Amino acid sequence: MVLPHADLRVLMNAIELSGIDKRFGAVHANRAVSMAVAKGSIHGIVGENGAGKSTLMSILYGFYEADAGDIRVNGDKVRFRSSRDAIAAGIGMVFQHFMLVETFTVLENILLGAEGGALLGQGRARMRADILRLARDYALEVEPDAVVKDLSVGLQQRVEILKALARGSDILILDEPTGVLTPQEADHLFRILRQLRENGKTVMLITHKLREIMAITDSVSVMRRGEMVATLKTADTSPDELAALMVGRSVKLRVEKKPAAPGAEALRVSRLTVTDERGLNRVDDVSFTLRGGEIVGVAGVAGNGQSELMEAIAGMRPIASGEILFNGAAVTRDPQTLRKRGMGHVPEDRHRTGLVVAFEACENGILGYQDAPPCNRGLLLDRDAIVDLAAKRMQAYDVRPPDPFLRAAAFSGGNQQKIVLAREIEQDPALLLVGQPTRGVDIGAIEFIHRRILAMRDAGKAVLLVSVELDEILSLSDRILVMCGGKIIGERNANETNERDLGLLMAGVDHQATAA
Repeated sequence: MVLPHADLRVLMNAIELSGIDKRFGAVHANRAVSMAVAKGSIHGIVGENGAGKSTLMSILYGFYEADAGDIRVNGDKVRFRSSRDAIAAGIGMVFQHFMLVETFTVLENILLGAEGGALLGQGRARMRADILRLARDYALEVEPDAVVKDLSVGLQQRVEILKALARGSDILILDEPTGVLTPQEADHLFRILRQLRENGKTVMLITHKLREIMAITDSVSVMRRGEMVATLKTADTSPDELAALMVGRSVKLRVEKKPAAPGAEALRVSRLTVTDERGLNRVDDVSFTLRGGEIVGVAGVAGNGQSELMEAIAGMRPIASGEILFNGAAVTRDPQTLRKRGMGHVPEDRHRTGLVVAFEACENGILGYQDAPPCNRGLLLDRDAIVDLAAKRMQAYDVRPPDPFLRAAAFSGGNQQKIVLAREIEQDPALLLVGQPTRGVDIGAIEFIHRRILAMRDAGKAVLLVSVELDEILSLSDRILVMCGGKIIGERNANETNERDLGLLMAGVDHQATAA
């Protein structure tokens, strides 16, 4: 049942937004948005990339000021001119890309901006005691003296939550909190959120993962193209209904595919070992093959060698021993030559290795292919051709806004991903390496990306897929390799396995081998 917003205006609302409107030039990011969030609840906010979710929450956190509309916190009308005002009102926010100083310790990061006066030693002692208390109360265990750069992504997120709680936040906003977490880290985060709710905190969860909405939230608001289209009790809705509200049409949540028709061998990896800068084996004696017309998925908990395997195949990382053959010829550390030979690569970290976020969308659309037609005309680049190519691809891949001149940093994560996918897929590579193809991507775009990847397979291309999303691995792959501790611990046909089986393999347990 869709609830009118007026029915949600109860005395125990933590947040009430009324008629929030925000423009950025020609982009109308929020259109008269109204929403109420009950105190002591977990409230989900879903919508496609570019729907206005993050803008709305940035207004609530004081990063932006609304052009029109009112904000009430615990019944009191407020006006936030900065995030400092929002923090003073008891609002904390954990962003998708963490706001931490990596060379500082946990304690120093949490203390930053809340030093407690001139006597820094006293402030440190009080903050250390607060961290230990909060960590105990909310299962947020982390070592205060650990350096942030040495922590896993999941632990860094705990630091961000601790930082908000240490500043007295009773309302916590989390923007795509599981986008960079393993399934195990996501499960632990949900336990933390439930504990926060039990202690009277209010949680606002921005996510595109409908399974998470159904599992953790009490209510959910749906945004589409800057407008609030519905607010529902989670118990009264379904993933199919939410997906349709988000996109404005019915969406297939599970991809349909015909059986694979594998052809000639495209990739052979033989006894491959890759070491890190400390000399530790990140990929340990790995062997497998991949043929045209099939998708081979690589599953595993993050940090078990999948990233290093993908980078070695792409020519980005040296190998200690073994061999990689692409269409019968050895792979060397020369990504440019590999592109010319027909290898496409969608990297796992689009910010670090997929985009130059300070560049325009049209410039990012040719990275690595700038020497090839139609972009190149002798010694100079053909600017008109580059812009025209970007405009066509942005339309074909539904990139929002479809502005070739907008810098990559200004696009949402999902639209950044579409720019990278369009660049690589439209080169029509014989082999496509895809790392985390739908990380931070909304439900409508996931359906689109999955169709594109399957279309490549059906056209006879070879696809190597790395993803921490087991449902994505199961949905797209024909064969699945599971890595644990740098080794391939098992291989499965996708139609003969399930999440439980793969989960055991990810933990290093092959029950099929044990039974044999």
